[in-house]
Amino acid sequence: MSLVLLAANVSAQSTKKVRDIESAIMTVLNKQVDAWNEGDIEGFMDGYWKSDDMRFVSGNSVSKGWQAAFDRYRKAYDSREKMGVLSFSEIEFTVLSKRSAYVKGRFTLERKEDKPTGLFTLVFRRFDGEWKIVHDHTST
Repeated sequence: MSLVLLAANVSAQSTKKVRDIESAIMTVLNKQVDAWNEGDIEGFMDGYWKSDDMRFVSGNSVSKGWQAAFDRYRKAYDSREKMGVLSFSEIEFTVLSKRSAYVKGRFTLERKEDKPTGLFTLVFRRFDGEWKIVHDHTST
């Protein structure tokens, strides 16, 4: 096999691996949207690493740990009206390795009285074959 064909084959395999990672992470994001839109905050939080080392940054505050982020969501979105209908858009992936990636995008909540939107950057890591958010920086 010539070097050119070998390089093309390696590149095609790398591209497939990146697409597989992006697809797996997109599955996590879609499950989060589905759970949120069903009023299931705990299901939404399944996308996050259940660890005290998970970080959520929003505005001028940092929640340290899965439980703190969960409690913050439960308090801020204590009714279906406040939760609205969630959607993600403008998704961009950067795969860093076979075990880590970050994702940038936009969230929008459609509610009866308003339509808040903002940007997010999520850092994902793969644990035992599952992709989880280990760091979330969201701004409105």
